[in-house]
Amino acid sequence: MFTGIIESTGIVKEVISKGSNKTYWLNCPLAKDFRVDQSVSHSGVCLTIEEIRDAEYRVTAIEETLLKTTISNWETGTPVNIERSLLLGSRLDGHFVQGHVDTTGTCISRIEKKGSWEFDFEFPSAFSPLMIEKGSICVNGISLTAFNVTRNSFRVAIIPYTFDHTNISQVREGQQVNLEFDMIGKYIDRRLSLQ
Repeated sequence: MFTGIIESTGIVKEVISKGSNKTYWLNCPLAKDFRVDQSVSHSGVCLTIEEIRDAEYRVTAIEETLLKTTISNWETGTPVNIERSLLLGSRLDGHFVQGHVDTTGTCISRIEKKGSWEFDFEFPSAFSPLMIEKGSICVNGISLTAFNVTRNSFRVAIIPYTFDHTNISQVREGQQVNLEFDMIGKYIDRRLSLQ
């Protein structure tokens, strides 16, 4: 369980394909604090730490993850948003995030607004019931507030700190991002669908 408040960014150092899986070595300042078997959010995708070597560590994405997220596009030099799991008893500064990406979205607009940025993202309309105006959305692991919500798109505003300390600054029109919709909304939608 995560909050969508990014702690650091890592950089992909090596990509190894093995069967239908891909293994990634990443460099990150937090690596020294990781432990093997720890769950860590990587641009919104929960991956298990498998090995640690100084400031570098290894994770593996299986076929299911590669098909449903942007991880299959990672290559050497790709910046990755990093967040360790939520500690019970600590503040919840973002919103509940599972690290289970629902789908990918596409950036359809990026506008600089004199000190902040606005991004519009398009997503499959099948997820429309999970989006509400001023609701929470997780984009590449970042907890954000959605507005200008339509059937298949939404807008987010990015403050300078988030722009400077996450990989959102690298997102351009046409680029895909990982999306996780609000967990509470998913449970409500599921319950209503069973009535």
